Amino acid sequence: MADQLAALRADNARLRRLLDEAGLPDSLRHGVRNTMAMLRTIMHQSAESADEIDAYVAHLDGRFKGILRAQAITDAFGEADLQTLVSDELMAHLVREGEHATIAGPRVKLRPKPALVLALALHELTSNGIEHGSLSLRQGRVTVTWRIEPNDPEPILALTWKETGGTAVTSPVRQGFGTTVLKEMLVYELEAQSTLTYEPDGLSCALLVPFTARIGRLAPTDATHREADERD
Repeated sequence: MADQLAALRADNARLRRLLDEAGLPDSLRHGVRNTMAMLRTIMHQSAESADEIDAYVAHLDGRFKGILRAQAITDAFGEADLQTLVSDELMAHLVREGEHATIAGPRVKLRPKPALVLALALHELTSNGIEHGSLSLRQGRVTVTWRIEPNDPEPILALTWKETGGTAVTSPVRQGFGTTVLKEMLVYELEAQSTLTYEPDGLSCALLVPFTARIGRLAPTDATHREADERD
């Protein structure tokens, strides 16, 4: 793993130099750099974990689409809404909120790179749930919740993915790309802690991400805006 991380850092350094030499505006350069670096990582690691070319192509296509969905919801300030990120990924797999999914949490705006990484993690969780987990069954459900926990020196974004309604869920025999994303990429890119628990009725994943300015911010709710308007 140390050799893979070193190679990834070297690739990213070369990519940064190329973009700097191209003279692109800062905002566009950072966005292109983040996306291209993510795509390179997906291609390399998907190939390493694939057994057959058909499976490789199918999974690669799904991962690219997950990244593009995150790009599509990025606003003019370069931020992505966490709830939209979650709901769009689930809807792309026909997992509808209220029917098979419950989504709840404060309004969090994510910076571009954390949004891409979390989009990929959510895609892997959703795909796994559809292919192997609770979401492959009619009675299966998933609950995705998040909160901001006070902590020293910075608060923590705590996100939980919990499947229910499954049967005989067990830990995989070998580590695939999805597990690599959840156990290693999140740690490397976001300094996150990730805990996967294979419970009898479904997979649970608990993420703890230091909620610094480079990760994102809490956005005012509509109610907060209304109260401010009334005071004015």
